[in-house]
Amino acid sequence: MLLGSIEAGGTKFVCAVGNEDYRVKNSVKFPTTTPEETLGKAIEYFKKFKIESLSIASFGPIDVQYTSKTYGFITNTPKPGWKDVDFVGLLKKELDVPIFFTTDVNGSAFGEYTVAQLFNEKIKSLVYLTIGTGVGGGAIIDGEILGTKGHPEMGHVYLKRHPADSAFEGICPFHKDCLEGLAAGPSIKARTGIAGEKVAQDDKIWDILSYYIAQAAIQQTLILRPDNIIFGGGVISERLLKKVRRDFEKLNNGYIDIDDLENYIRMPRVKNNGSATLGNFALAFNELHK
Repeated sequence: MLLGSIEAGGTKFVCAVGNEDYRVKNSVKFPTTTPEETLGKAIEYFKKFKIESLSIASFGPIDVQYTSKTYGFITNTPKPGWKDVDFVGLLKKELDVPIFFTTDVNGSAFGEYTVAQLFNEKIKSLVYLTIGTGVGGGAIIDGEILGTKGHPEMGHVYLKRHPADSAFEGICPFHKDCLEGLAAGPSIKARTGIAGEKVAQDDKIWDILSYYIAQAAIQQTLILRPDNIIFGGGVISERLLKKVRRDFEKLNNGYIDIDDLENYIRMPRVKNNGSATLGNFALAFNELHK
């Protein structure tokens, strides 16, 4: 059995083919350009293989309601040329297979959940938050992706401002100083004039970001009470997560008992940014066997 995966990012697409054991058999990467060119390359790739099912984990916002007239569309995205693109519909015309459609972070969350089950970890629920060019989050509760009306928008919650950051307006085009506006990668350069990977590790910006990311973790803890909160994305490092755990403990102030904070707030289990691809294989398998 061959299963297909598309991890559709605003910068690049990662297309892969794997088996029911969720192992990658073949993969390809290419830049995200126009919808016609990019989706054309994806269709051309999958036509080389006899896949039985496909799952797409896409940048958004997207419409995931099966009953909606715009189900399968990328909707109000700021990415030029991609607003109101019928992602699923275009692939359905060319690939006669079941297609599951979700967000990039939901794909990653399901990948992490799947691996936890494979290794018999006592994980029934988790939240996956990515802090990168943008900020997004997905949650798995008892094996199901959270969200019925639409997918969660965990990157656009509002936060208490850090005292040393009150003058920064924020970069979110919709809300200015929401989580994405304050903690996404481009916010680092907006404050410092330097790309995040070039900023010194002792710069105060990391304490500011940690304060905001810890607030995101405490919100998800209080609302969903997951077994795990996993952070991915280009901004995240183990060094930064140590600060996040520190600030989380201060914000929690002993209110909720967390047995193992280092495991509770953690980096992804799947290495090399492979969570979404693995999650897509699992979701494609589930879609085929509905």
